[in-house]
Amino acid sequence: MSTDRVLAPAYQDLADRIRAQILAGELKPGDRLPVEPELCTLYGVSRSTVREALRVLSSERLLVTRRGVAGGSFVVRPEPEDISGYLRSSLMLFTDSGSVAHLLEVRILLEVPAAGLAAARRSPEQLDTLRRTLFEPRPAERGKAYTANRGFHKALLEAAGNPLLDAVTAPVFGVIEGRFARDEASDGFWDRVDDDHRKIFACVEAGDAQGAERAQREHLEHLRDTYTRIDRERPA
Repeated sequence: MSTDRVLAPAYQDLADRIRAQILAGELKPGDRLPVEPELCTLYGVSRSTVREALRVLSSERLLVTRRGVAGGSFVVRPEPEDISGYLRSSLMLFTDSGSVAHLLEVRILLEVPAAGLAAARRSPEQLDTLRRTLFEPRPAERGKAYTANRGFHKALLEAAGNPLLDAVTAPVFGVIEGRFARDEASDGFWDRVDDDHRKIFACVEAGDAQGAERAQREHLEHLRDTYTRIDRERPA
């Protein structure tokens, strides 16, 4: 049996090499890469290989290409929303019909400790923002309830004081959002959500980190029951 290793495409190898330089700090945000002919000479590859490697790195939000006399390919610092967008696309391709439990487990691992951080770190302004997301659920306004629900979790993550938490958690929430229709939940679902949110908010307002974590865990466990049922009943 052959033991030859399958080699990566030349453009992928070049993208990996440039990415490694960026991650190591050898290329810093704002640095301009050499022009294409220079990159060809420097790495001993064709122009088409250089262009495809730059395309890969641009899709990862590591480079941006500008046209014109002062143009070129520049190293950029990814923003949290860029990270979220990339992760969400990857997660949507990665997940399958049996992965809902995994998605919800990741939310528990991330959002439970985040609730405790929010109770310890929230500012008065963040507390007000969180309060404004609370809602009185009405059957005719399920879309509004869903938006308020998303706003509550986003505000809670922001109150935790770590922008990477929202960047990492938002893609998971987004994938779940895309898989479950808003009108598939039972009649009492949004009442339970509203009650859970108010318990979490009360703990955050009181600065009770352990209570906030406990209330958030219970809330996400409640969601697990509904989302698992919906996922199980989805047409194949």
